[in-house]
Amino acid sequence: MDSEIKEEIPVHEEFVLCGGVETQVLKCGPWDDLFNDQNVNRPKLLIFIIPGNPGFSSFYVPFAKALYSLTNRCFPVWTISHAGHALAPKDTKILTASEDANAQEIKDIYGLHGQIEHKLAFLRTHVPKEVKLMLIGHSIGSYIALQILKRAPELPVIHTFLLFPTIERMAESPNGRIATPFLCWFRYALYVTGYLLLKPCPEKIKSLIIRMGLQVMNLKTEFLQTNILQPFCLANAAYLGGQEMMQVVKRDDEIIKEHLSK
Repeated sequence: MDSEIKEEIPVHEEFVLCGGVETQVLKCGPWDDLFNDQNVNRPKLLIFIIPGNPGFSSFYVPFAKALYSLTNRCFPVWTISHAGHALAPKDTKILTASEDANAQEIKDIYGLHGQIEHKLAFLRTHVPKEVKLMLIGHSIGSYIALQILKRAPELPVIHTFLLFPTIERMAESPNGRIATPFLCWFRYALYVTGYLLLKPCPEKIKSLIIRMGLQVMNLKTEFLQTNILQPFCLANAAYLGGQEMMQVVKRDDEIIKEHLSK
């Protein structure tokens, strides 16, 4: 029964220009544009999912659908990709906004600081001020969610949920000890290897490999994530990962204490 309900839930895919970079946004529910929908049915709350790294938003579609169902389909659930982690398919229209916050380029947008500013630019441009926000951060998305609370207190965030949060001492964790040398010291070797192996590979072969991998992991997604094997996207994910290891060190207890009620 649950699977049947989830199949009926509409999910709309958009690519928008945010901070000068094309960005994938998956919108669960019938609301595509919160600004133009001025009728009484416009939702008063947006559930906004910030992914981990790599920031492939399509992996969060089943979770978004479940949230949408559990809230009785009253509130939209949007998932945004990280900047540089999703490339629009050929001939896909990139939506633009007239606001300067969206058109202005963000310095080092593929790094950790830039990714935070990237999410802030999107929220300020695509979400009306009167629509309240519920932030859900996964992994490094939890760190980004906390930074949103710190840097933009004017945003109407009423709740923040941190799922498997990586908000402190990432390089000291068991996985961090393994990943840090590769992401920080040998990342250029990873870039070159990725480009040499994946750049010549035909898109059909990449799609087949991804489908087989998802099947082995028993993962289902209605949006085929070919960006998983795009050298450009993988390089940006590795670059972000390296910055995470170096910058996410001490937990910011002041932010948590200040917004504990959320």
